[in-house]
Amino acid sequence: MRKIITMFVLGFLTFTMSAQEKQVTEKPKDPNAPAFEFVTEVIDYGKIVLNADGLRTFKFKNVGKSPLVISDVKSSCGCTVPKKPSEPIMPGESGEIEVKYATNRPGGFSKTVTVYSNADEDVKTLQIKGIVLKE
Repeated sequence: MRKIITMFVLGFLTFTMSAQEKQVTEKPKDPNAPAFEFVTEVIDYGKIVLNADGLRTFKFKNVGKSPLVISDVKSSCGCTVPKKPSEPIMPGESGEIEVKYATNRPGGFSKTVTVYSNADEDVKTLQIKGIVLKE
């Protein structure tokens, strides 16, 4: 009897969980929205010495039809400090996102930088990677 009740409860839970699937609706793209075009979405530091200059720059261009406003830039850890442009990037103009990695920790690294904006792709993920050599 206990097995039957357990099977009934598991079946009921499975049915209710699958009934809760969300309908994913894609928002229509605005043909006049700003758009990123990055020179590269991955910066490879390669092999760098301990305490070397960790400043690198992601360069991009607004290939959309309206001003591009970057509202926030966040890194995946405190060892990476990104800096966003303070002014909107007008259509056809270029901009930069600076990233400074703390090179005081030897070993390999792979970190992400997430860019939030009003672009057609409102959340963009960039990556930095490399190896900090021991002394």
